[in-house]
Amino acid sequence: MIVWLNGTHGAGKTTTSVLVQQLLPDSRVFDAEKVGEALMDIKPGLPALGNFQHWPPWRPLVVETARRVLDYTGGTLVMPMTVLVEEYWREISTGLAQHAIPVRHFVLHADQETLRGRIEGDTVLGPSTFRLDYLEPYAEAARTWLHAEAEVVDTTHLTPDLAALRIAEAVKG
Repeated sequence: MIVWLNGTHGAGKTTTSVLVQQLLPDSRVFDAEKVGEALMDIKPGLPALGNFQHWPPWRPLVVETARRVLDYTGGTLVMPMTVLVEEYWREISTGLAQHAIPVRHFVLHADQETLRGRIEGDTVLGPSTFRLDYLEPYAEAARTWLHAEAEVVDTTHLTPDLAALRIAEAVKG
């Protein structure tokens, strides 16, 4: 099974994924961003499209990597990864379904003011224009398709521990 944690930067995906993994027996965290980082290391570089998710190989490589890891280890993969383009989510979720891999899709949500404050006050990564640039695309995806496609966990006033507990209980229940 895959527990996919979606949402924009500052929603708490990375922190929550580690906590969810600790609550789900036989689970591992797989950050699909690492697949994008591998593609970014290709020299000479792939076409500059602004985000590795726009490269056509990224999506099937995420599916194939997740499938291969699950074939090898079994259990559950907890995957913290923002996917805001509906077509990309459909490609990934359809690819996983074709391999009979069940997916629990959660969106960690917070209001725009909270997200902005978290990004600007991030003491680990520091303030990031890149991360701030995704606030409006996230809001648009949330309004148009994303919240209808997932179980929404509002983290505006929720600690990562409580968010992880809600997700783990939903998965186990």
